[in-house]
Amino acid sequence: MTAAHNIDLPAVFAERLTTCHPDVLRELLSTFIHTLMGAEADALCGAGYGERSAERTNSRNG
Repeated sequence: MTAAHNIDLPAVFAERLTTCHPDVLRELLSTFIHTLMGAEADALCGAGYGERSAERTNSRNG
């Protein structure tokens, strides 16, 4: 039987993020921000990007 290995994921992520190249951090932050903004736009419009509906009066542009 194999022994279970416990990995402290928050500690691993924190260590990786503090030692990686700044461009990786910028890309990660950019992806996170765009995801949040997209989710907010979806919630405000009541539809996802490119989704069409005759009942809606608003639209999402980009």
